[in-house]
Amino acid sequence: MPFIEHNDMNRALTSSNMQRQAVPLSRSEKSIVGFGLERQAALDSGVTTIAEHEGKIIYTNTDKIILLGNGDTLSIPLVMYQRSNKNTCIHQKPQVPRGKCIKKGQILADGAVPVVGELALGKNVLVAYLPWEGYNQPSPLRRQPFLATAAES
Repeated sequence: MPFIEHNDMNRALTSSNMQRQAVPLSRSEKSIVGFGLERQAALDSGVTTIAEHEGKIIYTNTDKIILLGNGDTLSIPLVMYQRSNKNTCIHQKPQVPRGKCIKKGQILADGAVPVVGELALGKNVLVAYLPWEGYNQPSPLRRQPFLATAAES
């Protein structure tokens, strides 16, 4: 929740409890407005695979990445459709193409929540708040096509 210090504490606690119950989307997006710790949160989640040393990617697939570096060949297995404790699916996707030279600490694979090494928990939605005859309602107006695409993902 960005700018948490400017929100009501009860709303912040409610949103954190709701976030705990959420199921990850299959195609989430990085947030437009963030709090500055998205990259660190993605790394701390334990879902991302990070290069332990420099090298060149000689093979990449949905189940493993093979890295050639310092004369050694390192096979990095990826998690495919593993069940989590909350009955959701853990799945890693490779983020590096074959033939790319990488540095130590670079992200090789992401999961459902991190997207390109940053925390991504949902979709970016364009909303508009419209005062109606002097009454301000907290419910935003949404475009109908977004609801259809959100239901598909």
